[in-house]
Amino acid sequence: MTSHDSGRDRADRCPGVLRPWIADDGALVRLRLIGGRLPTAALAALTEISATHADGSLYLTKRANVQLRALTHQDGCVSPAFVEAVTAAGLLPSPTHELVRNVMVSPLSGRRGGQADLRPVADRYDELVRADPELAALSARFLVVLDDGRGDLVDRSLDLGAMAVSATEAQLRVGAHGWGEVVPIDELPETLVALAHRFLLANRTGGGAGPRAADGTAWHVDELPDRGASVLGTPHARDLRTHVTALPLLHGSVQQDDGRVAEHLAVPDGRLTPVLATTVLARAGAEVVVTPWRSLLLPDLEKTP
Repeated sequence: MTSHDSGRDRADRCPGVLRPWIADDGALVRLRLIGGRLPTAALAALTEISATHADGSLYLTKRANVQLRALTHQDGCVSPAFVEAVTAAGLLPSPTHELVRNVMVSPLSGRRGGQADLRPVADRYDELVRADPELAALSARFLVVLDDGRGDLVDRSLDLGAMAVSATEAQLRVGAHGWGEVVPIDELPETLVALAHRFLLANRTGGGAGPRAADGTAWHVDELPDRGASVLGTPHARDLRTHVTALPLLHGSVQQDDGRVAEHLAVPDGRLTPVLATTVLARAGAEVVVTPWRSLLLPDLEKTP
């Protein structure tokens, strides 16, 4: 994330289904996956969509989303048939908010370790965002990071977020260095939405100090003239319980707390080829999780004898 002196005078250009990026090999689109979670049925549909409309592969991003490349296009737009196929797969739940998509969650949250399961927080936050017309103005680069207390995402750059400190509480985060109050986890989605509104207000009015951001075009909290102080409000000391760091998630089987297993699969260069996708679909349960490390987690698998 860059500082507020970047001199930016335009909106971001991150690609979406309805706003593709036109590259040399065709159109590129990025799909929104909340917390990286992708139903296996939707993954199967995506592989068929890519085979029909794109280059056949799926590309995993460091923000736990998925891209398709080399799409046919006309006048800067992808085909209606492609949009219809993505919508039918359940991957365009809100045309107005499709670019407000970056919600990252500890990939093993609710399945192994961690202080709390933050998947419901991510889902509820997304519901609230999609129901709020004003929040469609958030940049496609705006990132919410939810670390379940294990510390696997605590070092990620972010705009808003939280880190669980117990089974019922989490400490708020605003920008790269701001730590807020400890709040009940069941209030976290609404609190994050309120902070997102504060960001939009600060972006319109100049961020509380210094020169106004050009036409409200700050993409990130840290780009506001006051570095996000007006969004954070009263700063708090970082809770001692957040000073943890998870070891890198190794590839292979991971024992879940419920007795089942998850498989962490490498995806070379983040490119899920048709051959690798076939292997994944044959092995996966009800969903797969795209990780921030451009790999795949296949959770909730029964142990093999």
